[in-house]
Amino acid sequence: MTPDTKPRIGITHGDTNGIGYEIILKTLEDQRILELCTPIVYGSGRMATYHRKGMNLAQVNFVTREDASEALPDEYTIINVVPDDVKIDLGQPTQAAGQAAFAALERATADLRDGKIDALVTAPINKRSIQSDTFVFPGHTEYLESLAGDGSKALMIMVAGNLRVALATAHIPVSRIASTLTRELVVEKIKALDTSLRRDFGIVRPRIAVLSLNPHAGEQNLLGTEESEIISPAIFDAASEKIGAFGPYAADGFFGSGQWKHFDGVLAMYHDQGLAPFKTIAMDSGVNFTAGLPFVRTSPDHGTGYDIAGQGIASPDSMRAAIYEAIDIARRRDAHTERTANPLAKHYHERSRHDASVDLSKSDD
Repeated sequence: MTPDTKPRIGITHGDTNGIGYEIILKTLEDQRILELCTPIVYGSGRMATYHRKGMNLAQVNFVTREDASEALPDEYTIINVVPDDVKIDLGQPTQAAGQAAFAALERATADLRDGKIDALVTAPINKRSIQSDTFVFPGHTEYLESLAGDGSKALMIMVAGNLRVALATAHIPVSRIASTLTRELVVEKIKALDTSLRRDFGIVRPRIAVLSLNPHAGEQNLLGTEESEIISPAIFDAASEKIGAFGPYAADGFFGSGQWKHFDGVLAMYHDQGLAPFKTIAMDSGVNFTAGLPFVRTSPDHGTGYDIAGQGIASPDSMRAAIYEAIDIARRRDAHTERTANPLAKHYHERSRHDASVDLSKSDD
């Protein structure tokens, strides 16, 4: 993707009984999005029409294509991956909806790996109904990590403007958090967050706040020893490699006082520790970004919205933000790759071309 090329953004329809189509259609109502990217929806034209008519939404003119490579820059493309006889049961988690969600995800990720799309935006899924013999993962993040195939480790980062919250542990039971945390794991996550802040967000010298696990940061081992035995040593290890990591900070005061505003990224120890304050601050505009992988994936920071499905009241703000963030991250990655390319190899290549042109001009004499 060149700087003057619009990125091709794949969008999966998610759980077809939820608000996925509603937020996609509302986002694409604004034709100006075509100035920024080429949207390619993986789903069903029939289902899109069903949701649009049922909620009396504005017309979005899709062009059906067999392959993402056929999508044109100034049109909305839809690729049908779901049979026409799949039933829609609004507000209900069903196996059929789970299969439809996986069909879209499977096709889109194949195109992502093949380079037919530049980034992926996923509408929300139901983590239970999507389970099958081919999908045995807690969520999108773990599924995408399994596809990377090169030892890459996914890092979940929630993004809203300058607020970026990453998770040391993600979709695991609370009872397993303390036993899962190790010094090595926390160091790994700090490094991954530092790399993403540089590569994906263009921050030259990131400042990372690391949260404690226990209340009051363990209160000098009175309320737990993980801070002194795991988290603080991990921060020391990261700092010794010139990474700007600080803490551990007690989560309640850290967010409540607005201290997060002084950092480029925050590493929370577990899912709700990071996501509860994040969604309190930025529920309508937050984005879930999967960092650490060779491809870009974002998603709205909310769920399937079964309770409001089909009512036409779902906000598209988070989906819109997810698309914008995917565009920005894809471009920043390209710029970072160009900026950090081996300068000697580039110089040698350019010099060789120059010498060849000189020799060619001499032969013309």
